[in-house]
Amino acid sequence: MVAIIPIPVLADNFIWLIHDGRYAVAVDAGSAEPLLARLEALKLTLSAVLCTHHHADHVGGNAAVAARCPAPVYGPANETIPARTVPLHGGETLTLPGLALSCRALAVPGHTLGHLAYVVETPEETALFCGDTLFAAGCGRVFEGTMAMMWASLSTLRALPETTRVYSGHEYTLSNLRFARVVEPDNAALAAREAAVQALRAAGKPSLPSTLAEERATNPFLRVEVPAVQVAARAHSGLPCETAAETFAALRAWKDGFR
Repeated sequence: MVAIIPIPVLADNFIWLIHDGRYAVAVDAGSAEPLLARLEALKLTLSAVLCTHHHADHVGGNAAVAARCPAPVYGPANETIPARTVPLHGGETLTLPGLALSCRALAVPGHTLGHLAYVVETPEETALFCGDTLFAAGCGRVFEGTMAMMWASLSTLRALPETTRVYSGHEYTLSNLRFARVVEPDNAALAAREAAVQALRAAGKPSLPSTLAEERATNPFLRVEVPAVQVAARAHSGLPCETAAETFAALRAWKDGFR
């Protein structure tokens, strides 16, 4: 049996730990000590680190982890990734050391130019580790790429099977849902999701993972062809929002200033 567990770090980040009781792969080692402590507590051997992008809250623990654990560190080839040993461009199929699980690296630029996502097939599920590209009920800011790049990347992720479980890099779900409810106030699935997430967070539990089916039903950034979303984006921005890409750009700009 393969388990995927969250390690909360920093203000609202997650390190995701994929393990089989003996070996573990860490996704986005933003802080070393919590990861090393969890590995020791569970008596796991770290066999690899997967990095989605270069921001410090996702790779800040790499050097210290690599100094303690002689494991390969995978990450974007065109970004500065501490301790990286295996550069990736997207499109590669990997076998995760120790776990022998299939893993595909996807190029999803936008948040950063070299941003990667990883699709890991376990016996229990298809898991998407998407860093800061796709969030529960939201998406990342466009810092280095273009709006067109980000929309293309989200389209790539949206096309994965709807049963895919989504493991994002941050616990942003409630704030994202608050924006989504403004965009689609009549979406009953959104109201139900917000109530469910509020209950999880009140109990001290993470809101992740979600599924792509849930994101397609409630995430406005994946629903840009829905007439109600287009109408809301057009009304707020004053722009035509005639295409999915235009609607996405208007929504992302709206969210950037949303409080």
